Amino acid sequence: MGANGEFDSGVSPARHGALTALSAALLFGVSTPLVQRFGAGIGSFTTAGLLYAGAAISGALLQQPPGREAHVRRSDVLRLVAVAAFGAVLGPVALVWGLKHTSATSASLMLTLEAVFTAMLARLWYREMMGQRVFTGMLLLTLGAMLLILDRAALGRGQLAGILAVTAATGAWAIDNTLSRALAARDPSQVVLIKSALGAAATMILAACFTEHLPALLPALGLVCVGAMGYGLSLRLYLLAQRSFGAARTGSVFAFAPFAGAAFALVLGDRSGSVWMIAGAALMISGILLHLTEYHSHTHEHEDMEHEHAHTHDDGHHTHNHVPMPLGPHNHRHRHLPLRHSHPHVPDEHHRHGH
Repeated sequence: MGANGEFDSGVSPARHGALTALSAALLFGVSTPLVQRFGAGIGSFTTAGLLYAGAAISGALLQQPPGREAHVRRSDVLRLVAVAAFGAVLGPVALVWGLKHTSATSASLMLTLEAVFTAMLARLWYREMMGQRVFTGMLLLTLGAMLLILDRAALGRGQLAGILAVTAATGAWAIDNTLSRALAARDPSQVVLIKSALGAAATMILAACFTEHLPALLPALGLVCVGAMGYGLSLRLYLLAQRSFGAARTGSVFAFAPFAGAAFALVLGDRSGSVWMIAGAALMISGILLHLTEYHSHTHEHEDMEHEHAHTHDDGHHTHNHVPMPLGPHNHRHRHLPLRHSHPHVPDEHHRHGH
């Protein structure tokens, strides 16, 4: 803390959150063309069930030691059920169906709309601050998505139906992202495990109801592995990014995922690109860059509050004492005294003030 109440941190929370969200985006992005490849000939519900079975395994293996993270509570159950319904059932089933009716490249790029929907919902539900730069970025992302829809519509109704299904998936995942914001302080691996297990169980029951055939062993294992990395580990990183970065900005950086997916689809042999697709991608990239270059700093006040989440003592906000002082992240219920200072910040757990 400086003499004028300014706080200087060695690592910007925005930069930390952006890098974490970018890692989540890369893992999820490359999963889209792999889902299309391994899921060929497999029912949509079965594919989604195998993906989230892998994600559940990932969540189980990545759980943190006791005392490191805040555990999921009974009061979180209804929210977790809603998160699973939108994020682990509706979202993946719509995406898988869409991938069967459009190219992996266009579907990957279309997933950029998830950032737009997430930012809009974060603004409406959590009142997250978004300046002119963010709104301009949202507009560019939307215009880019519109070009992709027009490009696919020109190829026939089948392609249009596929891209609209992918759009529905982005809406479902945006609701999932916004609902998950309130769970960001919990152990992200527990959240991943519970959400994924619920999603896998629901989609497998639906697969049985619709008499979908069981897949061969190798494609099934491929989908489980893709789910573990692209849905399980990626979701864990996404929740950690939300914790330090806010829902809207995490969604914006996560918008890089479609470009990772589109590039990987090209590597795998997809040649469905067009001039309109390139133009749409250019608009979307411009929108993402506007989000990443946003800077927000002003003098603000922290009210007296008490809560529980994993934290360290080098961020200027956790100044309570321990005997002895623990090293690294740890979790316990703690109190924040009123504080007034100035530093660059984003709408994380401690910066949800109005503007």
